Amino acid sequence: MDINYHMSLKIRLQRCGSKNNPKYKIVLTENHYPRDGKFIELIGSFDPKNSDKININIERCKYWILKGAKPTLTVKNLIKNNKN
Repeated sequence: MDINYHMSLKIRLQRCGSKNNPKYKIVLTENHYPRDGKFIELIGSFDPKNSDKININIERCKYWILKGAKPTLTVKNLIKNNKN
């Protein structure tokens, strides 16, 4: 995959699941893509109704942050809480 690294990359949540039963994927995407649009890489998942279900690939997060991706505030907090 040929990715131009000067693009504005974000690590953010993508909503999936049904009505009144949200689940989220943690994805790497370009800043101008819509929330539930295409993404570059799936990094993890999060179930807000069951806070024990947080799966994040920390190594890939660190890799993309070093490449210039910026996590949203919510994803940053999920990463911080997942380390404990």
